[in-house]
Amino acid sequence: MTKEMSGGQAAVEALKAEEVAHVFGLIGSATMELFDALYDAPEIGFIGVHDERTGVHMADGYARASGKPGVIIAGQNGPGATNLVTGLGQARAAFSPVVSIAGMLSHGHLYRDAFQEVDQQALFAPVTKKTWTAPSADRVPELMREAFRTALSPRQGPVQLNLPRDVLSGQAEFGPMQRPDDYRNMSAPAGHDADITRAAGSLAAAARPVIIAGGGIKNTRGHAAATALAEALNCPIVTSPGHGDAIPFGHPLNAGQMGPRGNAVASRLVKEADVILALGTRLGFNSTFYSYDHINPEAAIIQVELEPTAIARFFPVAQGIWADAPTVADQLTAALKTQTDRARADDWINGFTTERAAYLAERDAGAVMTHPTQPSGLFRVLRDVLPHDAAVTMDAGTLCLQATDALNYHTPGSLFTPLDFGLVGFSFACGLGIKCAQPDRPVVSLMGDGGFGMTVSELSTAVDHGLNTVTVVMNNQCWGAEKAYQRDFFNGRYIGADVSSPPYDKLAELYGARGFRAEKLNEVAPAVEAALACGKPAVVDVAVDPDALYSFRRDSFKHRGG
Repeated sequence: MTKEMSGGQAAVEALKAEEVAHVFGLIGSATMELFDALYDAPEIGFIGVHDERTGVHMADGYARASGKPGVIIAGQNGPGATNLVTGLGQARAAFSPVVSIAGMLSHGHLYRDAFQEVDQQALFAPVTKKTWTAPSADRVPELMREAFRTALSPRQGPVQLNLPRDVLSGQAEFGPMQRPDDYRNMSAPAGHDADITRAAGSLAAAARPVIIAGGGIKNTRGHAAATALAEALNCPIVTSPGHGDAIPFGHPLNAGQMGPRGNAVASRLVKEADVILALGTRLGFNSTFYSYDHINPEAAIIQVELEPTAIARFFPVAQGIWADAPTVADQLTAALKTQTDRARADDWINGFTTERAAYLAERDAGAVMTHPTQPSGLFRVLRDVLPHDAAVTMDAGTLCLQATDALNYHTPGSLFTPLDFGLVGFSFACGLGIKCAQPDRPVVSLMGDGGFGMTVSELSTAVDHGLNTVTVVMNNQCWGAEKAYQRDFFNGRYIGADVSSPPYDKLAELYGARGFRAEKLNEVAPAVEAALACGKPAVVDVAVDPDALYSFRRDSFKHRGG
């Protein structure tokens, strides 16, 4: 049977077929037919945002937390659409399956310098996996299916569908909407038996084996497979930066995050290993800076990746396996049971265990607990006060980057960062999306005062929709990363580095949220505990020493002799 509908109604029917539960968006005149159809779809919760960029961050966080696509609708063409670009660039760098939908000029107005005209097809191509513009109303369900399929296929990522006004208002006959099971691949490839046997032999014979768990483990919730393999090998497992939650913090073989932004123990392991199993990681910029300064040039690398172009892209490998990372981990664990020549590497693992314990003890003992508040002291307090099941979101910037491996991620799937895109203004909005996906889970967002100022208007969204997250604003009254570079490499010639921010705790109250302030370190724990328990969106404004700055990318300024 067929039914006559508008393109806007067909788009909503397609969302229902995909079992979409929540849509983020900002209404606009270009998409009124679509929003009017949403009015008749109570099974889809609409969360109105204040800016399309932050709406994408919410959809991004929702997608990462739920494992389902996050949907954002920019109701207006032109400026409404251009506001999506930064968020989609971030989602693309994070391989996050965001389905972005935007209104667009009617076909008859294209190329006439019409009101709010911009070439949206060209605009979104660089920041998405793929961009489409629907040519007619009858094609809307087909392109919606294609958008969801593309966003979810390896490697996942954001897509953009432009829906012109005449397409949304146009009428057509539509049959029943296809369900995802009818047209999407639901399986993941395994490694070939010969490849598994060879890799298992190399790992079993290694004296200093290390597993690097990346996004291919984190995003698939493949921690059980990865840790079982580490236990079978009796070898340490490190995580790539931004994926410190890929493995539970408390696992005895977990060394934490490696690389230029990781900790010294995990980084040393990778620099000294003789066999490295890169399990679902590109060994890319944040892990290595593309340099053998952060990875042993003599090591035999076995790289397992679902994206074939990632294998051996930055470092030569002894063996590449094009397959799903947790599936290969399970295969290797099974294969190791048949190995008779296994090097237990007792000295290697015993040395790691001792060094890891000493590092964690020193991390606590070395925290500066005096006034003014130092990052190390703040992070120690947060380690103690944050619930073990909390989801933690971060921004870019010096304070948040220092926190990446300074907190403990007890529950896999609990760290959400903009690390690959280095985006300031991400954390708070991302946390709202996570809270939408996991309403019973505590969500804590770390931000600098500059980044929070970019996105503070979404406090209205949080209050209106009961998205009760806690945002800890590490307030140092400056753009910390850039000020650190100006201090260390440009003789303290500061320009544009200082930020004048309002008291965010008081601003939160004006929005109808709760506000807390911690002028001293001993006020942080009670403030965060009260914020977690208050039953409203909450902001904790923490005064942090403005001189506690750190230059992360010192390699970028080697030419200045710093």
